[in-house]
Amino acid sequence: MACGCMQCPRKCGVERPAGVAPKRALCRAGGEAEVALVSLHRWEEPCISGDRGAGTVFFSHCNLRCCFCQNHEISAEGKGIRVTDERLAEIFLEQQARGASCLDLVSPTQYTENIIRALEAARTRGFSLPVAWNSNGYELPEMLELLRGRVSVFMPDLKYFDSSLGERYSGVPRYFEVASRAIEKMHGISGPVEIGPDGLMKRGVIVRHLVLPGLWHDSCRVLDWLWERFGNGIYVSLMNQYMPLFKACRHPEINRRLLTLEYQKVVRHARALGFRNCYIQIGQTAESKFIPVFDGTNVLKG
Repeated sequence: MACGCMQCPRKCGVERPAGVAPKRALCRAGGEAEVALVSLHRWEEPCISGDRGAGTVFFSHCNLRCCFCQNHEISAEGKGIRVTDERLAEIFLEQQARGASCLDLVSPTQYTENIIRALEAARTRGFSLPVAWNSNGYELPEMLELLRGRVSVFMPDLKYFDSSLGERYSGVPRYFEVASRAIEKMHGISGPVEIGPDGLMKRGVIVRHLVLPGLWHDSCRVLDWLWERFGNGIYVSLMNQYMPLFKACRHPEINRRLLTLEYQKVVRHARALGFRNCYIQIGQTAESKFIPVFDGTNVLKG
């Protein structure tokens, strides 16, 4: 890229040529995609996982620096295996051959251009799965536009309404301003939610929100905005799986588990607003056994 990397709102402008050891971007990603795990994931939302499991591809690095990230091993520490665009296309085809319900691209933003090239190559070889873009929401509308006709399901986070929380806990400015515009763009690309006869989402948006300790009021403001903007035109997934991992101990106010009462307040607010398509988590989900083992499974398989 002659003008350097402009794939995310950070617009750091770092040159990321493939096949060499580049100067690292702010997300610390190089010119070739790095993948930490390729798997069939049965713990995504039911309309994504189905009975067979979503065909997840976990990408390394991230343009956020969430102090509580449960996947910090790959997002912040960069664990993963570098692959060419050609190998990435093969991975997509292999997920289809495994019977995946969809191709679930996890933390893909920093590799948007690589993924587009790999999708185009895979489609010439018979790839036909629905593609889900599973991201942190901190994205550029102009880059998302490149996904039109290529991605049918968007699964963004909407982490905070108050952007000062994004600065404090995720190290980025203007989080809500950027993420809300991105989600509006995603909805414009995907159109209304479409569920197939098999119960799987064929197109649409699922907005995920992780409720943080002591911040249930902010969670309710997130829901207020989603309801006012989209009503029941999207799905919402409210998560109670927060664990004080990674560098959360640096922030005493969130260095604890989420209380059941805090989560229930957010769920009740969603119901009061009128959300019909709202996933909630029940039971003990804040356990390390639900965190994938990023051991490079299937990344180098021929």
